[in-house]
Amino acid sequence: MEQLNKQLEEGFLLHHHHEQRLINHREVANGDKLEPPDDEKPYSKIKLMNKLHFINTMKAEKMKNAVVSKLRIAKIRDLALQFISMLLLLCILFHWKPLRGGGGDVADSDFYKSLPPERVYESNGYLMISSNGGLNQMRSGICDMVAIARYLNVTLIVPQLDNTSFWNDQSQFADIFNVDYFIESLRDEVKILKQLPEDSKLKIAESGSLYSMAPVSWSNMSYYYNKILPRIKSFDVLHLTKSDARLANNGVPEEVQKLRCRVNYQALRFASPIEKLAKKIVRVLKRNGPFLVLHLRYEMDMLAFSGCNEGCSAEEIRELTAMRYAYPWWKVKEIDSEKVRREGLCPLTPEETAMALRALDVDPKIQIYIAAGDIYGGERRLASLREAFPRLVKKETLLPEKDLTPFRNHSNQMAALDYHVAVEADIFAPTYGGNMAKVVEGHRRFLGHRKTILLDRKAIVGLVDRYKNRDMSWDEFSTAMKEAHSDKMGQPTRRLEIAGKPKDEDYFYTNPQECLPDHHLQD
Repeated sequence: MEQLNKQLEEGFLLHHHHEQRLINHREVANGDKLEPPDDEKPYSKIKLMNKLHFINTMKAEKMKNAVVSKLRIAKIRDLALQFISMLLLLCILFHWKPLRGGGGDVADSDFYKSLPPERVYESNGYLMISSNGGLNQMRSGICDMVAIARYLNVTLIVPQLDNTSFWNDQSQFADIFNVDYFIESLRDEVKILKQLPEDSKLKIAESGSLYSMAPVSWSNMSYYYNKILPRIKSFDVLHLTKSDARLANNGVPEEVQKLRCRVNYQALRFASPIEKLAKKIVRVLKRNGPFLVLHLRYEMDMLAFSGCNEGCSAEEIRELTAMRYAYPWWKVKEIDSEKVRREGLCPLTPEETAMALRALDVDPKIQIYIAAGDIYGGERRLASLREAFPRLVKKETLLPEKDLTPFRNHSNQMAALDYHVAVEADIFAPTYGGNMAKVVEGHRRFLGHRKTILLDRKAIVGLVDRYKNRDMSWDEFSTAMKEAHSDKMGQPTRRLEIAGKPKDEDYFYTNPQECLPDHHLQD
């Protein structure tokens, strides 16, 4: 990377021959300045006398040929140097062509660009982050922390990922994301280091303590200016123990919102092994026609946590209840399954999902890629979905076992594969409003409002029950289903804001409207 940065600097110095300045608020950084090359120095007196002696001994024709030959060689040398310089510049530009998609897809309208110039500022200290939750919860939290670090003028240490959650995935940042690209692509905004400098480590070791705290959820920037920044200045190094939902959805300056988007959709590229395999899955799917990615949240842990057991046997209900009691940090133990289902708080069952997609006239011949872990109940619960949509696939059926072996036992890396495929799908349909559903929805909006069926669980459950009770015909059921989803196909809309209730309003990463052209928004 250092060698590439040096090549980049040299290539642009050869190409531009001018002074560059970076002005950001009150900080000014002077760019390197390329002085014109010195004129060639004259021969020394001895060399000149030797040259004259040599010329006097030559015949006129030989002298002429020698002079012409030297001129030609000099010209060829100059042309070669110019060619090499331009070739180097082009190689650098091609290598750093900016990426818009999280999986590394290049936007056609983007021009070739270099690494941005580094923003120079006096750092107020170091910010360390322990991200918490699953992949997409951590992803959005990292975006928030980059924005916070930038506007506090601090140095960010590459975040540590959660290795203690339910999934017990030991992957670190560099295992999932392209860490070098993350650091270099944001250099014009904030300085990011892979680890604390040695002198800071030594100070912490000598003091025997590291100041740690969890920031208040859904805070605006004034909280970070008034509460967090003084602590960083006081302790030099501050460790934030949580990163999820620590920045408000609304009431945040537009430049902060846009930086959140830039991190999410440009800087957070997946690590090369994940990106390559995810692209392979997409290629395989596209060869066989259009595909819908179904984020079917019907894994055992999801059902146990939510208390939802529609269609489960008595034995399965006992198993799910036992699992819920086994995890002390799952606070709610007694849950009325029927009540939460009627309120639309349960993930849709495979049966309910099949009925909803059929009623919405999704082509029964379309490929349906299931982006999920193991479905609780296995093939028995998938039977109705497979009957309605026979072309059910998942990564395990599309790829040879050896391709997935490196990712086994790494749930976040497997989720990253599904994330990329979901973003690239012709249609995306989540059955529950979890973090992946929200973040993928926003990413697809950013890429041009790609079709996303936002299944209304409360409406679907009510209609399914009415149809099963023979209170309506299939045609009536289908019509009602389409009416309920007429404005839930990923079309442009404004983010719902509810003052004082950030959990109930639309999540910023679901609809990052500040990052979309104004004409894409509607009331």
